Amino acid sequence: QVQLVESGGGLVQPGGSLRVSCAASGSIFRIYAMGWYRQAPGKQRELVAGITSDGTTNYADSVKGRFTISRDTAKNTVYLQMNSLKTEDTAVYYCNMLINTPGVDYWGKGTLVTVSS
Repeated sequence: QVQLVESGGGLVQPGGSLRVSCAASGSIFRIYAMGWYRQAPGKQRELVAGITSDGTTNYADSVKGRFTISRDTAKNTVYLQMNSLKTEDTAVYYCNMLINTPGVDYWGKGTLVTVSS
C-alpha cells in the first residue's frame, strides 16, 4: 500500500517559519508530481504548491514569495518551507502525490499548522 506521511506541523507565531515534510513509501510507480494542499475549517481545500517530475513548481498567489516547495527524489520526500507566516495560513496541510496514471493520486492524513500569537 502506498502511504504518505506528513510531519513538522505545529504552533508558530505570526512572522515565524516552519517546514513540513512528506515522505512517500510503499509500491510507488513513476511519480508525476507532488504537492501540498491546505484546508481551513469551513473553507475549500486549495493547492498551495506543487512540483512536477521535471522540477517545475507552481504556487498559490497567496503564498508566493513566502513558501518554497522542494523535493528529495532519492527519499521520495517533498518539503514545504513556510516563511513569514500569517494567521491566514492556519490550516491542515495535506501532501498529495500524482503518478503517471491519469486520475490516480494519493493523499496523506494531514498535519496541522497553527499560526497564532
